[in-house]
Amino acid sequence: MNFDETYRVTSSGDSARQALAALRTEVSKAVVGQDAVVTGMVIALLCRGHVLLEGVPGVAKTLLVRTLAAALSLDFKRVQFTPDLMPGDVTGSLIYDAKTARFEFREGPVFTNLLLADEINRTPPKTQAALLEAMEERQVSVEGAARALPDPFVVCATQNPVEYEGTYQLPEAQLDRFLVKLTVPLPPREQEISVLDRHARGFDPRDLSEVKAVATAADLAAGREAASAVHVAPEVLGYIVDVARATRSSPALQLGVSPRGATALLAASRAWAWLSGRQYVTPDDVKALARPALRHRVQLRPEAELEGTTADGLLDGILASVPVPR
Repeated sequence: MNFDETYRVTSSGDSARQALAALRTEVSKAVVGQDAVVTGMVIALLCRGHVLLEGVPGVAKTLLVRTLAAALSLDFKRVQFTPDLMPGDVTGSLIYDAKTARFEFREGPVFTNLLLADEINRTPPKTQAALLEAMEERQVSVEGAARALPDPFVVCATQNPVEYEGTYQLPEAQLDRFLVKLTVPLPPREQEISVLDRHARGFDPRDLSEVKAVATAADLAAGREAASAVHVAPEVLGYIVDVARATRSSPALQLGVSPRGATALLAASRAWAWLSGRQYVTPDDVKALARPALRHRVQLRPEAELEGTTADGLLDGILASVPVPR
């Protein structure tokens, strides 16, 4: 997805939009050349949606999330998912307090604004499932008692697309809870030279003191309210539904986009339209967000994969075949 030019030109507007537009400049102090990924993450935050980041090791996925949290002044916690991680290590558990002779709940790292689930596919399904309630209901239930999570609460999960030994594939039910799946690419030559130049001049990725808070949770809340008021014409709603239904009838897919996927595409398109300075959604907005919002919700048939078909390529073909409203 490419948000760059439109976002630069039309980022002027109310104070919330200006504050969120400043994030890209602030994040670039630590991370080079990932503007489109930053924009995708801002869209997810505006929709209160979760993000799945996929990229090879060493492309600054973890640094990107840490820097975004600092630039937004959000509480941030990180969990390294490993094969021996237990559900209570994520959600929290009851601990016996000898002084009071009572069991008290000790909050897990999920009680935060921005949770980095690093290498989420390295932990067994039981622990992955511990995040399902938190991601969908924004609460944690322990011993029958529900405990609300902070607002905002967003999970940014990372996974490595090239290393499968010792990993567990995320179940479809959990993948469907991620609003978008963003691919973090390798930087082009010029940007990679810039990365090395920064390190040669003493840049320390563990030190984010130069990153300032340019937006707050209040800006996100104001942006969320404004984005939810963006107008969507009936023809555009029909277009989103037609795209989703086309995936369900594609012979190359054994699993198409669910109604939840269609609503995710709608929400992301509205947020992108608002960031672009418009109060209405266009079919081009839908096309721009179709890949990140749907690529993880479709499942290719084995024979299609053997032929070299990819989820992105198939979605491009569907977008080209579904009539666009005028």
